[in-house]
Amino acid sequence: MARIECVAMILAGGQGSRLGVLTNEVAKPAVPFGGKYRIIDFPLTNCSHSGISTVGVLTQYQPLDLNTYIGNGGPWDLDRNNGGVYVLPPYVSMSENKWYKGTANAIYHNIQFIEKFNPKYVLVLSGDHIYKMDYRKMIDFHKEKEATATIAVMSVPWEEASRFGIMDADEDGKIIEFHEKPENPISNQASMGIYIFDWENLKIVLEEDEKDENSSKDFGKDIIPKMLSNKMPMYAYRFQGYWKDVGTVHSLWEANMDIIADPPLFNLNDSNWRIYSRNPIKPPHYISNDAVITNSCVTEGCNIFGDVDHCVISDGVTIEKGAKVRDSVIFPNVHISSDAVLEKVVVGEGTVIGKGAEIGLESKDDNPYASHLCTNDIVLINGNIKIPDGAKIYKNSMVRTFDIGGGDRT
Repeated sequence: MARIECVAMILAGGQGSRLGVLTNEVAKPAVPFGGKYRIIDFPLTNCSHSGISTVGVLTQYQPLDLNTYIGNGGPWDLDRNNGGVYVLPPYVSMSENKWYKGTANAIYHNIQFIEKFNPKYVLVLSGDHIYKMDYRKMIDFHKEKEATATIAVMSVPWEEASRFGIMDADEDGKIIEFHEKPENPISNQASMGIYIFDWENLKIVLEEDEKDENSSKDFGKDIIPKMLSNKMPMYAYRFQGYWKDVGTVHSLWEANMDIIADPPLFNLNDSNWRIYSRNPIKPPHYISNDAVITNSCVTEGCNIFGDVDHCVISDGVTIEKGAKVRDSVIFPNVHISSDAVLEKVVVGEGTVIGKGAEIGLESKDDNPYASHLCTNDIVLINGNIKIPDGAKIYKNSMVRTFDIGGGDRT
């Protein structure tokens, strides 16, 4: 087979435990976003716009929905005779059948897949980030610097820097130091989890790392430091656009709110960089004369009779007359009954909210549904459950199933 310049590998197997009930039955990259998308749409779209047509999607936790969604890759123009998108399940050998030990281990166990295409470069991406990025510019930067590895970085607030892999680079962008989630950061240049490697060099380092019993098999903790210690030329590519890791309930809610900010902090209506997705064909949404909708995103197939303010409403949602929904993210096919009031709530797919329910309006010290996963007054409601008429759910709650006697603290 002729050599392909670049193969992209999207790490999409994470359990996403910090998203709580949203990832009970689907992998984090398959979680809905922005009314009509899934999180995985964004790296796939970026690959398509960047001319990278050979993409491996590494699945692991709850892969069925993600596999079905990606299919043959047609919506992202990745249904190719040569290349295209490949959904890659966890590896199986004659002696063992295990989940990946880390991000580097996941790539290591797919070396045979990458070798099929004999690429010059391998682009490693995360499947749980919201952003628009032309990878061609990063690849050109990588070539210009004659780098072995290039890491996309962006400035983050100093108080948040300890949450990321942090690097110090010289004026030319050459990385001098790299520390994974340091207590005392040396800079605020954070790794975005987007890497370009020369394949031949990466393959050698992956094989060495696999033999190291003390390694955690992770790019940030092991591979990048080993390459630095081996004096391989590594460069930081500074990204200026919008980027959000949506690995927590608050960050997912916040990213949805960013698309309806005034002006939007993240524009989904950019005709020069359309976000592709596999959307079901739905009828137009219906807005009744009684409905009041302000500063919101409402997807097709909805029936709105109540009041909606500063919300992202997915397809197939019904909001009955008298219901009030504010600062919330409503996943597909949710039914919100009359006179229910929701404030700062993320509602999972297919859930029914009963008449007169009050969700997220008040705080309570002895909250039976209190969860450390739900911060900043956000309430998270599981998908495909029924919240009874007149129920009251307090701020910072995560509801798996509704039990008047109380819920489990998570």
